[in-house]
Amino acid sequence: MARRRPVRLRRGSRTVRAGEYLGDIAISPATAQRYAKKNGRKLSGELQVLILHGVLHLLGYDHETDRGKMDRIEQKLRKRLGLA
Repeated sequence: MARRRPVRLRRGSRTVRAGEYLGDIAISPATAQRYAKKNGRKLSGELQVLILHGVLHLLGYDHETDRGKMDRIEQKLRKRLGLA
């Protein structure tokens, strides 16, 4: 298997220092299960997608105000990480 290079993210609107605590990600198991069923994924895959989405929010991205920037980054990372 080919070795992957690390994923590099530009930060959203936040300045983040290495090792800085960014916050928590809270995921409702019932909602994750519902989304998994709706999106045709296993629960584990849906949780990975939701965690990625949460990390992007913690980095300062906001899909409600950024004209699609967060969505584009998330789709690129999903593909790169095999979460499409």
